[in-house]
Amino acid sequence: MNTHFLIAARACAARATAVFSLFLIGACSSLPQPPQAPQPYDLGPGMVQAVPLAASALPALALAEIDVPGEATGSRAMLYRLGYADAQQLRAYQQARWSQPPAVLLQQRLRERLGAAYSVLDALDRPLQSGGNARPPVLRLSLEEFSQLFASPERSSALLRLRATLVQPQTEGEHLLGQRVFVLQHSAPSADAAGGAQALSAATEALAQELQGWLQSLQK
Repeated sequence: MNTHFLIAARACAARATAVFSLFLIGACSSLPQPPQAPQPYDLGPGMVQAVPLAASALPALALAEIDVPGEATGSRAMLYRLGYADAQQLRAYQQARWSQPPAVLLQQRLRERLGAAYSVLDALDRPLQSGGNARPPVLRLSLEEFSQLFASPERSSALLRLRATLVQPQTEGEHLLGQRVFVLQHSAPSADAAGGAQALSAATEALAQELQGWLQSLQK
């Protein structure tokens, strides 16, 4: 009698253990997964080979830190607008972000591209020009828009708007040499964050060319 009782008790315990194990497996499989880290993007590798040295000294240009009106300092959000639904609302991708704040990425690329025609300096360096005590002109930039604009769910483009102001520092203050707003759009190869990053990179390259041409026209 005792033997049968022990066998039955052990069988019940084994079944209970199996049921409990299955419960644990099910509970573990239903636990929430850790959130996926956002995919970082930048404007591409930039210059891949050194630029040959100029035969003569390049004119100096002081580049001030890019201002971003109304944006949280240090934000790396990748922004887009739904032009077909609510173009007045800026939205941010949840699974994508910039590797650095857009103003930092833009400043790096513009410094690199303008460096082919100018000795690009920091605005706070206050170096002296050769042949006198005059300081180099200062280029001030304000980034007003750096987003992906969707015309439809399947079609989008980069939208880059930047205000450029060139001033000449003088003893009594700054003399305005010129101001211009640059607006550039470039079609995105795909209607997602990756396509937006590629399009904004292309728009930045076009901006650098237009900006350089404008600066040269002011300094003739």
